[in-house]
Amino acid sequence: MFVGIVVAPMGAQTPQPIPRPGGSRPPATTAPPAPTGTAAPAPAPAPSQAPSAEQSNAPTAATLGFPLYPTAQFIASYDAGRGQRYYLFGTVAAYSEVVAYYRAQLRDKGDVVYEQPPTHMFLVGRFRDETMAFPPGVTVKDWTWGGSPGYPNPKLGADPARYPSVIMIVPAPAAAAPAR
Repeated sequence: MFVGIVVAPMGAQTPQPIPRPGGSRPPATTAPPAPTGTAAPAPAPAPSQAPSAEQSNAPTAATLGFPLYPTAQFIASYDAGRGQRYYLFGTVAAYSEVVAYYRAQLRDKGDVVYEQPPTHMFLVGRFRDETMAFPPGVTVKDWTWGGSPGYPNPKLGADPARYPSVIMIVPAPAAAAPAR
């Protein structure tokens, strides 16, 4: 049995890639189905009005050991391995403004690690291969390079919808041994 995807012309129903077990295939129409509950608007704005659990647990400059750009919004954190985490922040500020801020705050000129897309890295502290997965520091990336509208905000309906600049902060692991 062969299952494929059919590409339909603009304005047609979006094809379903694979039928779901136990489900039925929607009838073929040229218009999307009408919304079922048009009386009440979707409650999307509510999460942006009250801080979510993720926002209230957002790391601070004190917990990270690095300054945070004033308009930076916490996006997410990821396990980097060896007791380290990557912390991602988005901002509507231009890449050059964010780089200038970190140059002044860290008193370091940093390094351009990629020219396309522009990516600037500030390494702070000593990298220890035996205890670290990534050098501690701050990386700033321009997500508007090449005409891109920016890094998509993973929080649907949140403002801004896209971030022109993304900041990645990697603190040293808490268990890192002091220099001898």
